[in-house]
Amino acid sequence: MDFDLNGTAMRIVTKILALALAGAAAGCTTAGSSVPSLSFRPISGVLDSDNKLAGAALVSALNGGLLSDDLAARMGPTTRTAALQAEYQALEYTPAGESVAWGEAGASFTGEVVASQPYRVGSQNCRQYSHTVLTGGAPVTGRGTACRNSDGSWTPLT
Repeated sequence: MDFDLNGTAMRIVTKILALALAGAAAGCTTAGSSVPSLSFRPISGVLDSDNKLAGAALVSALNGGLLSDDLAARMGPTTRTAALQAEYQALEYTPAGESVAWGEAGASFTGEVVASQPYRVGSQNCRQYSHTVLTGGAPVTGRGTACRNSDGSWTPLT
């Protein structure tokens, strides 16, 4: 079927595109707020020469993140740090819905963190996120929200 995009068909296509764009934009904000300006790229000084997160203070500010106390106690310090770095990476740099994986295949613990679209609460950028840890048994998933502080750290809301 051949369409002539002059006249009525063009107006219909234009209206459909306008509605689609309006719907997409509406999903990016909350009532009475503007779209937060998170940059989804590395900030100078946060990544080391191996492109891994540096700045232990930023990671430790997560206060254990979404890891349960029981789960965190069973992990070694290196594994816990990798899990928390993935949380920070997802919150700070990763577009909504994309996962940040951590751990190596065959390791006792591996996981992934997925953050949602950022939104504003007062003057802070916040994001809901989930952290799924695989321990050889059933996956353990924690869900929560964290808000970004002016120093670049994230504080989970509990």
